[in-house]
Amino acid sequence: MKTTVDLPESLITEAMKISHQRTKTAVIVTALEELVRKNRIQGIKGYRGKLDLHIDLKSLRKRR
Repeated sequence: MKTTVDLPESLITEAMKISHQRTKTAVIVTALEELVRKNRIQGIKGYRGKLDLHIDLKSLRKRR
C-alpha cells in the first residue's frame, strides 16, 4: 500500500543506522513489525499468574 507521510529526516536516518536497513521503507516496516510484536507480548503478559497449566517438567523432558 502506498501512503505519503511527513517524517523527520533525522529520525529516519538514525533508524536506518541503528537497524542496518538500506531503505526508508524497510525501516518503517521493521518499526511497525516491532510495534506489533511488543503489543502482542504485552497482551500475553496480562495472563501472567492467571493460567494454571499443571505442567510436569519431568514428563516434558522425557518426550524429547
